[in-house]
Amino acid sequence: MTVAQVLRQKGSRVHTVGAEESVQAAVERLSRERIGALVVMSGADRVAGIISERDLVQALARDGAAAMQAKVADLMTRDIVFTSPEETIEHVMGMMTRHRVRHLPVQKNDRLVGLVSIGDVVKWRIAQTEMEAAELRRYIAGG
Repeated sequence: MTVAQVLRQKGSRVHTVGAEESVQAAVERLSRERIGALVVMSGADRVAGIISERDLVQALARDGAAAMQAKVADLMTRDIVFTSPEETIEHVMGMMTRHRVRHLPVQKNDRLVGLVSIGDVVKWRIAQTEMEAAELRRYIAGG
């Protein structure tokens, strides 16, 4: 399965936040949308980073409640790992593991077209495992 196929199933909507918005606004958005990360945009179409629950926890541990008044740009992860719609989910799993990330923005022609999360990857892997188990049961029953 490819990233494009996953995006067709789940949708390509990406929740974003501006780099200059407050961390408080980002936290409220994460909570409201029930998601773990926001893609941070600088301008209308340039990805500047990602702010995730992990970034927020680290900032709170370091700065306490004052972290909520910071700008998203002050806390976001800037070193972003991207994937493309053509990549396989197996490859994406490896990328997430190697880079220790849970969210990969999907870009095509330098344009943000989606976001793949570890939850998407796990959902795909469970479906694949269930399909393989069903095929083995059919094989054994028929053999």
